[in-house]
This record gives sequence, structure tokens and C-alpha cells, in this order.
Amino acid sequence: MKRKNSKNLKILYVGDLNEYGRGFQRYETLIGLGREVFGISHTEVPWSPRKNRSLIEVISWRLKIPVDMVGVNKKIKQEVLKDKFDVVWIEKGNTILPATLKFIKKHLSEAKLISVSEDDMYAKHNRSFHYMWGLKYYEVVFTTKTYNLEELKSLGAKRTELFLDSYSENAHKPIQLTDEEKARFSCDVSAIGAFEKERAESLLYLAEHGVKVAVWGSGWDAWINRHKNLDVKNKFLFGSDYAKAISATKINLNFLRKINRDEVTSRSVEIPACGGFMLGERTKRHLEFFEEGKEAEFFSSNEEMFKKVKYYLEREEERKRIASAGRERCLKSGYSMKSQLSKMLEKTL
Repeated sequence: MKRKNSKNLKILYVGDLNEYGRGFQRYETLIGLGREVFGISHTEVPWSPRKNRSLIEVISWRLKIPVDMVGVNKKIKQEVLKDKFDVVWIEKGNTILPATLKFIKKHLSEAKLISVSEDDMYAKHNRSFHYMWGLKYYEVVFTTKTYNLEELKSLGAKRTELFLDSYSENAHKPIQLTDEEKARFSCDVSAIGAFEKERAESLLYLAEHGVKVAVWGSGWDAWINRHKNLDVKNKFLFGSDYAKAISATKINLNFLRKINRDEVTSRSVEIPACGGFMLGERTKRHLEFFEEGKEAEFFSSNEEMFKKVKYYLEREEERKRIASAGRERCLKSGYSMKSQLSKMLEKTL
């Protein structure tokens, strides 16, 4: 078959199409790249993080055979029969049945079927049996985890490729704040992310040492009023509020998720892309993304984190200089979704 030009593609995109999410940002970016994209959401739209899952959803997930609550498998088959796609792009795909992937291969024999995920898909808590049994049908399985490249092959993936955690040029950029927005978001130190025991203990350490910290994200119910210096919002930041909160914060803490073995995460590039000063956990991958002390700052212990928080709160010009250099690194190193997705399509074909 003649190699298709990646700039002239018809793509069937299957992912979470709620506007708050990174899946929607990738969908939006593909359209912005000039591709013809038809989207199907594998997640209910609109979906609220406060919504309780049904009993059948909870039980089926625990058994690792999640129920397709939105009929995404049927919708995929309908579109495959109606149109000719060059690429079928599936985000994560825990509810996509292997039979559906086989159907795609049968009716779109020349299309490239790819799997894309930023999560650690080798970790059992992230993957379903559907996902694992379907890996063999994908031409390419894309991951942001270097350690997943070989691990996913051991589960059946034929070919794996690395793509970088990236930022959306539409969503992640410096924002000029109104007085009202400054009053709502401004703070010395903030952390964005769902509750995790290790990061909660680190934030408490700062609070107990006199640092006031704003905490955004879900699952923090038990930590409301835990300490006078912990301002636990216990809610998500949707839309432009995410970039506004980063822009209004002097020091943005970036904790990595231990259960996912994270060495870098989406916030690692979103914070600098928004023009924010980032103080993140020190890892080999983080140091590959940004030069320490010049484009971002890092820590390896609560003591070092506290020491750097105190240092940079007292040095505004140095803090701003590092934040500006961090954003410049994002721009020149191709950390944008536009750059990463373009490379992924080239690798696909």
C-alpha cells in the first residue's frame, strides 16, 4: 500500500470528549492540525467528578471487565461501516472489546489502529482485560512511560512508541488576571492534583513549618480544616481556571503519582507552559525536560522542598526568570500537543 501523507488523514478518534480533559484537548489539537476527525466519546458527556459510579460499574471494574455504559463499541462499528478512515485512534480503551478491534481490522483493512495513553498501562489498576486482550490488534501502542515500552510488549503489543507529556497551546498559556481572579486564585504556594497520602504528608510538612498552601483537586475531604495553613479547596479546576490558578501562584508544587510510577506528568509541562514557576519532585526524566535551577526547580525530600519554597518566596526576580525560561524551554523543545501529535501521526504511517 502506498504510504499515506500524514497531513491528509481521516481519523476516527475514540476518547473522553468531556471538555475539561486532556483527551478532548488532543481531539481538538488534531482538528487544529487540519485533519478530518470524527470523535466518539467512550465516557459519558457531560460527566461530573462528583458523580457516584453505579454498583455495576464498580463491580465490573474490580473484575477488570468494565461495562460499556455509553455504547461506544456499537458506535465504533457503525462509523466503521459508514466511512473510510485512515487512522483509528483509541485513547486508553479499557471498555473497547477485542471483538470491536477485530471488526475494525476486518472492515478497515488499510487503516492504522493505534492505542494512546499517558497512564502506566502495565500497572494492573489502570488496565482491564479488554485492554490487555486487545493489544495485539494495534499497529502502534503509544505511551509516555519509558518503562512501558518493553512491558507492554510482554502483554502482547506488537510495537510501542514513546510520546512526551505535552501541553495544549489553547489551554496552557500565561493569562492576564483581573482583580477578581487575583483575589480568587492568588497565593504563595499551591498544589494541584487528586489526594495521595505521600503528597498530603508533604503539604502538611509545609503547613506545620509556617507555609500557607492552597490545594486543588478531588479526594481531600478528610483534610479540610486539618491545618490552618492548608487551604483545601477539594474541587477540580475546569477550563481556564486551571491556567489562572497556575498564573496566580508564586510557587507551583508538582507531585508525581507513586502508584503510577510517574517520573514526569502532564503538569510537568503544563505549569511552565502557563508561565508558572514549578517546584517538582526530582527524577531523571524531570531533569531531561528542564534544567534545574534555570528552567524549573526540584526537590528530593520534604526538607529540601521547604528550603526551596522559603528561598524562592523571598526572590521574586529569580523566580520569574526561571518561570520565563521554563516556558521558553516548552516552546523550543516541542512539548506542545501540536508537536507531539504530529510526530505520532508520522510514526503511525
